Amino acid sequence: MKLTFLGAAHEVTGSCTLVEAAGHRFLVDCGMEQGRNTYENEDLPCAPGEIEAVLLTHAHIDHSGRLPYLYKNGYRGPIYATDATTDLCDIMLEDSAHIQEQEAEWKNRKAQRSGREPVEPDYTVQDALAVMEQFRPQPYGKPVAVLPGVQATFTDVGHLLGSSSITLRITEEGRTETIVFSGDIGNSNQPMLRDPQYLTEADYVVMESTYGNRSHGPKPDYVGELAAVLQRTFDRGGNVVIPSFAVGRTQEMLYFIRQIKAENRVRGHGNFEVYVDSPLASKSTTIFRENYSECFDQEALDLVRSGQNPLSFPGLRISETKEDSVAINADPSPKVILSASGMCDAGRIRHHLKHNLWREECTILFVGYQAAGSLGRTLLEGADQVKLFGEEVQVNAEIAQMSGMSGHADHDGLLRWLHSFAPKPGYVFVNHGDDEVCAGFAKELEGEGYAAEAPYPGGSYLLAGGAVRCLDRGNTEKIAHREPEPAAADYKTRRASQAFERLVNMGRRLMVVIEHNRGGANKDLARFASQIASLCDKWDR
Repeated sequence: MKLTFLGAAHEVTGSCTLVEAAGHRFLVDCGMEQGRNTYENEDLPCAPGEIEAVLLTHAHIDHSGRLPYLYKNGYRGPIYATDATTDLCDIMLEDSAHIQEQEAEWKNRKAQRSGREPVEPDYTVQDALAVMEQFRPQPYGKPVAVLPGVQATFTDVGHLLGSSSITLRITEEGRTETIVFSGDIGNSNQPMLRDPQYLTEADYVVMESTYGNRSHGPKPDYVGELAAVLQRTFDRGGNVVIPSFAVGRTQEMLYFIRQIKAENRVRGHGNFEVYVDSPLASKSTTIFRENYSECFDQEALDLVRSGQNPLSFPGLRISETKEDSVAINADPSPKVILSASGMCDAGRIRHHLKHNLWREECTILFVGYQAAGSLGRTLLEGADQVKLFGEEVQVNAEIAQMSGMSGHADHDGLLRWLHSFAPKPGYVFVNHGDDEVCAGFAKELEGEGYAAEAPYPGGSYLLAGGAVRCLDRGNTEKIAHREPEPAAADYKTRRASQAFERLVNMGRRLMVVIEHNRGGANKDLARFASQIASLCDKWDR
């Protein structure tokens, strides 16, 4: 068995690992790189059409976001994921494609003014819709034969609705070995979702380390903390604006608010309205409601079985259209506004900030991590004013943050997950963490007696009989600086190169399809050959 780490290696995002085993090639995750790029990720060492299957740990874009690109460039194999992950990808990949198209449109408007060649989006909505036809939804806990000699089992890891660890049992040369990919390991005691389910057997483990150097501390009183923010803000006559990621965090906030209303924790404002102003959040909330049986914890299940909807309550309003969104701020009564994006760098939340930041009676409540350089981080660090839509806006509102909210296991949670394996795995690969974090976590594991390493992008390893041999260390040099903006002529060259690369990928896919037709009826093979000959005659120039 051979592993090649293509992304999320000494970095947090872009998760993608190529597995070559039992005579087959397949991927575990195919994610988009987001945020700061520390190391150059490695491209697939083969044409996408030569990949035979993809296994997906969960729906977050840094694990799934390159799937439409893979399809666009020739991939037509199955994609194995849990039922809930499949449902979430259906809306999240389409949303990502809309963003790709909008960014390309914006760049092309600039390119037209400067005389540059137009650019193409990495993928389109049509690619996102088409790749969903490749999904093969799976239940938790039931082994599935992915390829001859490769069996996969999905286990709930409590990070996001449908998230999973993937256990692979690989048989080659008469020997069967087990490798577990952790996926993103969930935080304990999250609202609605079950805690991570622990595994006990593995010869090798590939595990994340996002919070490998941090502790979340004691579990906060989320409901009490949120109720206090609502009470003091509504008493002032203001709105509570919550920048929130559409999938996961928005549903958690709705769960808390339902409890606050049910227990009458906000005095004098019991009928306050809550607006969810995000089409993606609205769709994902529906998916949360539909996938409760496999993913909800006991408390949430008890609510459902008693006839209550844990994500609905009197006063909940869903804003679908732009007109609905605009109308929210025309209403002077105190309210909650949940809107994406969670870091305030895009989406409808920026309009709500423009209307509420300058009002000292309002509160902007952050409920998730704010990356360095984001508008959310700027506000948390005490900015007096910010620019929104070209206009300077004074920051007079209260800026607050709910403590300890994270969908990721912290340092102790990661160790708890790994310590469940008995005996210890023969080798642990640490990925999906910042440069120093994953390296430090791997070193800590070595101190506990594990054989462990944090691979770099492009790092390649041969695994056999419990032993691991490094074939290639990968890209160990940090990116020193960004490339300068290409000149107009460079755009033409790059676009031509991308188009030719796609053509080459299609040629490789054609060879794969030809091989799949070996042994077919002579009449069908002759017709196939004639069609290829006709195509060659048309383009051979």
